[in-house]
Amino acid sequence: MKKDIKSMLPSEISEYIESIGEKSYRAEQVFRWLHKGVPAFSDMTNISEPLRRKLDDVFYISKPEMLEKQTSKSDGTVKYLWGLDDGNSVESAVMEYDHGLTVCISTQAGCKMGCAFCASAMGGFARNLKPSEMLDQVLFSQLDSGRRISNVVAMGIGEPLDNFDNVMVFLSLINHPLGLNIGARHITISTCGVIENIDKLALNDIQLSLAVSLHAPDDETRTKLMPINKAYGVDELLRACKRYFEATGRRVTYEYALIDGVNDTPEHAQSLASKLKNTGSHINLILLNDVPESELRASPQESVKRFTETLRQKGANFTVRRKLGGDIEASCGQLRRRRIQGTGDRE
Repeated sequence: MKKDIKSMLPSEISEYIESIGEKSYRAEQVFRWLHKGVPAFSDMTNISEPLRRKLDDVFYISKPEMLEKQTSKSDGTVKYLWGLDDGNSVESAVMEYDHGLTVCISTQAGCKMGCAFCASAMGGFARNLKPSEMLDQVLFSQLDSGRRISNVVAMGIGEPLDNFDNVMVFLSLINHPLGLNIGARHITISTCGVIENIDKLALNDIQLSLAVSLHAPDDETRTKLMPINKAYGVDELLRACKRYFEATGRRVTYEYALIDGVNDTPEHAQSLASKLKNTGSHINLILLNDVPESELRASPQESVKRFTETLRQKGANFTVRRKLGGDIEASCGQLRRRRIQGTGDRE
């Protein structure tokens, strides 16, 4: 079985190159070609033909199939459906901000976490994505747009810290100066709260941004929304985030989707502000996006106003996230795994 060369760092490629008697600098050339999106070794024009044949005998080059592309009429957000080589497919979205283009990528085909407000787990969990499959979402989104992607957020399908090792390799690839060279401070990893891997991430001391899906300040409410809270309660999660902040110096952003009649009262806001006081954190309020299979709905504007006013009175640091891509189901919580049938239909 051929190996996935796009999931390899230059040092790993160099090890193979040298083992067959070639010069180590060839590894850098190969790596650069891979991160330009070439689909075949034969396209690497500054590599000798004998070496290209040897590489092709041992390795394959990943390339997703663009199965669908949708563009929001309201804000220009682009959503892609990428076909993977095993028949699964994942979605990613490219959004434009004042600071440039941001791509929201998936890290798993499906999700195990089962959050009540999110579409990502509704098709079940298939598998972890390889580093190359995460990289390809960034690379081929950039190639299709014709513009540089400057920011990456791992907030699409899946729980990034449940695919920890592959995500760490992806971060090394995306950050490499010979590749897309996207700085760690321009990368955000989202988690619903896999505590042991928050601690492992802190030990790596990568200067990325950590976003934690909190969505409730108390165990009773959060457990109804997020099954992971049965394993890791709110206070335990917040202690892990404090350790992360102390180890890295990077503030934690807490994602909080306002859900009508569930977590949107002034009392919830007061408790949230109290628990996050003096933690150097930021609250990112999200107006819940509709998922057809869910009965949960966004809080009405009056409830949002009361909630934000309470946070303001308590001195909490917060913003209300601008909604992008809602008309094409590309907003937070709406990306989902799909499987492509032999007829080309989606399910």
